[in-house]
Amino acid sequence: MNPHGYKLCLLILASLLLLTFGSVALAQDGKQLEPNDCRKCHKLQIDEIAASGGGHRDAVSCTDCHLEHPPKGTQAIPDCAMCHEASANAHFSSPDCLGCHPPHSPRNIEFSQATRVRAACLGCHQVQADELFDYPSNHSVLDCKECHLQHGTFVSCLKCHEPHLETQAYDNCRECHRPHMPLKIAYKNTIASAACVVCHPQVGKILAENRTRHHDFLCVYCHKYQHKLIPACTTCHGESHFRAIHVKFPDCNDCHVGPHDLVN
Repeated sequence: MNPHGYKLCLLILASLLLLTFGSVALAQDGKQLEPNDCRKCHKLQIDEIAASGGGHRDAVSCTDCHLEHPPKGTQAIPDCAMCHEASANAHFSSPDCLGCHPPHSPRNIEFSQATRVRAACLGCHQVQADELFDYPSNHSVLDCKECHLQHGTFVSCLKCHEPHLETQAYDNCRECHRPHMPLKIAYKNTIASAACVVCHPQVGKILAENRTRHHDFLCVYCHKYQHKLIPACTTCHGESHFRAIHVKFPDCNDCHVGPHDLVN
């Protein structure tokens, strides 16, 4: 290499070293760093804050959180409690804030780095907490991250549960089952009988084989909105026989052995 080329290489190397360690030197000399100094090495973090930093973008600067700079500085990584005080609410007393909140985009909440998030979640989601505790099911003992991999998202029920029907999708499940209280079954008056007979096959078989008027009804015509609701026959039929018959046999099932098979 000729002397001029060698000198040029040394100059470039010196410039790179100055650019890399200049901000460190500023911090260690007691000079105030500016965001533009931080950007020289931390462009990705600066861009992340600008895009989705929330209050971390608008209310604080880099040096409000990062009080010192390594290698000499010992307070490079801040304690969230500097600004976010702990309280009786489990959400704000969690020891693992960064398990859910990336510090430079704190509202992009995801749980891949967290172990258990249930206590923190239920600190804000009180309605869901009440449903889980008031209506116990297998869901009541799961950690929230089993279904919610990222805040505001959810997995399909079919990840864990076999569908009632081959064509069933997540929205079909929610027609009857609320995720946080799945055993309290309630539904709209448009749900197909095919969904019911998956769990009640004998009833479906009886209705399919007889040709009484009940054969043509949707299950929800009689069992309206709420699972296990048994209507009184008089809701539709009134007193369909002579009054003396009703006095002698007040229970329609004394003669009509079952509402799904009226002729036997």
